Amino acid sequence: MAEWQLIGEEIVGPKRPTYVIGEIGINHNGDIEVAKKLIDVAALAGAQAVKFQKRTPEISTPPAMRDTIRETPWGEMTYLAYRYRVEFEQEQYREIDEYARSKGVAWFASPWDVPSVDFLEDLGVPTHKVASASVTDLDLLRALAATGKPIVLSTGMSTIEQIDIAVEILSTDRLVLMHATSTYPLPAQEANLRMIHTLQERYGVPVGYSGHEPGLQISLAAVAMGACAVERHITLDRTMWGSDQAASLEPHGFMSLVRDIRILEMAFGDGVKRIMPGEEAPMKRLRRPVATPAT
Repeated sequence: MAEWQLIGEEIVGPKRPTYVIGEIGINHNGDIEVAKKLIDVAALAGAQAVKFQKRTPEISTPPAMRDTIRETPWGEMTYLAYRYRVEFEQEQYREIDEYARSKGVAWFASPWDVPSVDFLEDLGVPTHKVASASVTDLDLLRALAATGKPIVLSTGMSTIEQIDIAVEILSTDRLVLMHATSTYPLPAQEANLRMIHTLQERYGVPVGYSGHEPGLQISLAAVAMGACAVERHITLDRTMWGSDQAASLEPHGFMSLVRDIRILEMAFGDGVKRIMPGEEAPMKRLRRPVATPAT
């Protein structure tokens, strides 16, 4: 097991800057310019990374859903056609790669099927993310383990036994776990943040938090409880069309989150009691002289 993980150029783990991921997912709605604007948001906020989702629609779309008709901004279409409509291919991802590099932001994705792992490997991503929905996809986990890359594993909608199996396949030598509850939006009573400690104690690997709640409080509390990474969905506008938009943070909210995380990090200190510089003047003004002990 490893207490720290190297993702690209960033060390992720205890007593390191919180690794902040802006989850773009499919909030770009298949528009490369929207994706670039969201990368701009992450870079301006000071996040280290953005994350997308990569699917091979004919594999990852459940058969029962394929022919379901869906209302979209592009008209009525089958769910399978919609999945293709919002999917980026290699040309777009190479453009994303170049753009993210120019902004100093790492990018990676959640592959939803084995061919998508190979697709992302060809693009040289620094890590792979396992979505909560894929925790029990053992073939996918084995393909990810075979890359030798560090893996970020979300644990939403999973039992501890299912997480045990996934961790065994992926190995604790190159793993970051993300506590998550896959309710969109997340009510506070389902956040269960003490799972951060449970996962740390059980697996001995870096543990972060992937949140879907309105607001910032729960994500900030997760950092205060020891989460070494935070992932939040980001959007240009929560009223945009798409299933994840309403549970996402708009630019100002994401920037506020990263700002407040960095303030928390400064406030943690080192645990050594000392008189702080700002205490010197009030101490002189308020404290009575200490009597000399009798000899």
